[in-house]
Amino acid sequence: MSEIAISVKQISKCYRCYNRPIDRLKEILLPGKSRAQEFWALKDISLEVTKGETVGIIGQNGSGKSTLLQVIAGTLTPTTGEVYVSGRVSALLELGSGFNPEFTGRQNVFFNGQILGLSRTEIEAKFDEIVSFAEIGEFMEQPVKTYSSGMFVRLAFAVAINVNPEILIVDEALAVGDGVFVHRCMAKIREFQDRGGTILYVSHDVGAVSRLCTKALWMNQGIVVDSGKPAEVCKHYQAWVHEEVNKRTASHLHNRPDVPHSIAIDNQNEENIDIKKITIKEINPFTNKPFLSFSNYERFGTGRAEIEDVCLLGANDRPIKLVYPGDIVKVRITTFRHDRVRKPNVGIALLDRLRTVLSGWSTELLDKEFADYWLSKSEIGRATVEFEFIWPHLAGGSYAFDIAFGDGPHENLEMLDWIQNATTIQAAVNDFVDGVFQVAGRQIRLCEELACTGQSINF
Repeated sequence: MSEIAISVKQISKCYRCYNRPIDRLKEILLPGKSRAQEFWALKDISLEVTKGETVGIIGQNGSGKSTLLQVIAGTLTPTTGEVYVSGRVSALLELGSGFNPEFTGRQNVFFNGQILGLSRTEIEAKFDEIVSFAEIGEFMEQPVKTYSSGMFVRLAFAVAINVNPEILIVDEALAVGDGVFVHRCMAKIREFQDRGGTILYVSHDVGAVSRLCTKALWMNQGIVVDSGKPAEVCKHYQAWVHEEVNKRTASHLHNRPDVPHSIAIDNQNEENIDIKKITIKEINPFTNKPFLSFSNYERFGTGRAEIEDVCLLGANDRPIKLVYPGDIVKVRITTFRHDRVRKPNVGIALLDRLRTVLSGWSTELLDKEFADYWLSKSEIGRATVEFEFIWPHLAGGSYAFDIAFGDGPHENLEMLDWIQNATTIQAAVNDFVDGVFQVAGRQIRLCEELACTGQSINF
């Protein structure tokens, strides 16, 4: 049986909010009548994390992710419930958390280390390694209130990862770091995972959560909506986000004179999200009839138009299931519009087995005039769109295509129909590929520097 690193049992966190500062004073002076409004940031959360797990937490701003991490880290006390943590916790929470702004970087390193239970001797042994990783130079001797946000996070992460933690908590702090530093942080996190460390990781990057984590939680309005395999949870979350965008788009378009249809806006209670209703639909919500095809696939959208068929073809227009680097691939998509579409926009995304988006295109991105040309042919009914490209030098294995049909430009898009994993293809390689893809045009040269001229000779 796996050892438990973190156990959270039915915790809730309530904040008392006052409309005016004087209401707080009145409540103190005149007890017996509450003048506060209660805001429950967490509602009856239960969670177990075994040692060695990496758990990703996703959700919109205000969903309770950071509050949950602060409760686990011990910087917040829950209103109700119990929290059990086994092992030394190192937390990288909101920017600057745990730092005294008046202290220098050096002083804060020793201050934080001692808080985490390290002796001064242990901190001194780690100090050079922390300084080397942070790369803030002479600023180590300056008050941290003079630091930029990037310097803050460099020092904070350097301390967090180098104090021998057993549990590492990271709350979106790496988003402010530069690209090189983020890569170094990810390498350190991978090393920490390999050593059997436990990680709680909050990020808006669902791709990073899918690749990095062994388990994922989706939170919304203080509750856990979904948990399980990262790829599946992230997929459900993305579908819900698009559903929410559709609602806002529908509200915006509802009274426009150039949009003749009426779109029903679902005001469902967001606390009780039914994942199956979001991602698995048996009936088109617009026609109230069964879908034309892909009825058992995870999909979402308003349904005013549908994706009817998707097929993969080779250069000879014959169906293909296996592809080699350099082969011509055609993705032929048949659509059906039940209603007028003001600006049809069809897109595809190529994903690997972890649902990392490797590349994506759309008719709008490739040709701004394509939608007008399409509408000039027909406004309602069936139409086929074909994307053609050269298969890249990807590692061998299975790949999937997500297919989407939207109405409008990307910045103001009503999602009509989006099918996840609409079709798959098996990729083969002619030689060994180490990594995700093989770089084209590879060459090797030996160069010798001439001491007298500083020029190079190619052999």
